[in-house]
Amino acid sequence: MSQQPLLEIAAGSLASAVAAQEGGADRVELCSSLAEGGITPSCGMLAVVRERVRIPVYVLVRPRAGDFLYDEADFEMMRRDIETCVSLGFDGVVIGALDADGHVDLRCRELVRAAGRLGVTFHRAIDASADLGRALDDIMALGCERVLTSGGCATALAGAQVIAGLVKQAGDRIRIMAGAGIRSGNLAEVARLTGAHEFHGSARMVVKSSMRYLNPALKDLAPDIEQSSLDEVRAMKAQLASF
Repeated sequence: MSQQPLLEIAAGSLASAVAAQEGGADRVELCSSLAEGGITPSCGMLAVVRERVRIPVYVLVRPRAGDFLYDEADFEMMRRDIETCVSLGFDGVVIGALDADGHVDLRCRELVRAAGRLGVTFHRAIDASADLGRALDDIMALGCERVLTSGGCATALAGAQVIAGLVKQAGDRIRIMAGAGIRSGNLAEVARLTGAHEFHGSARMVVKSSMRYLNPALKDLAPDIEQSSLDEVRAMKAQLASF
């Protein structure tokens, strides 16, 4: 690779963001509800992470789980969340929206404008688009600096050839970040097949609850949590260091 490869960790908690930092990640994508694909974190989470994490942090701005078709109220919430990120001094935001026909919603230009000097990543809404090539052109026209994609597939490895095509289409105009299902065990293969220079993963593991008492009637409320693993982040960085 001619460029230094970068690792971004999707962190759904302060503990995950700290693990990403200590494990050597280059950047954090901060969000809540990773199991639902991620939504915007709370104001409290934003404030504490900004105080305690020194590496670049990009905040996911997504008002709800589900599809990426948003009404005016959704866009207003996203604009206000971006204003909060600007005021707290974050490094960037992560956005994305589609129209009903599966094309990039050009109202995203308002979100890019609201971000001002912050960096802007377009998230995996591109993978839900009707035409990834057209979507990439539209995203570049918006002024985003990078796009996160799995090539329209469930995982980046499955979509590696499509990602490679997007890398070629993008050239030097925008950065393509491969993500979805990337772990230390397959990162090298994804890098080789895609030609991408930025990679996104959560490095998650299950952490057993420390609760001594559990109500047996609430078995549907699983007490265990998932968070980024310091060891897995280090292993992923070690893979990138070999390129």
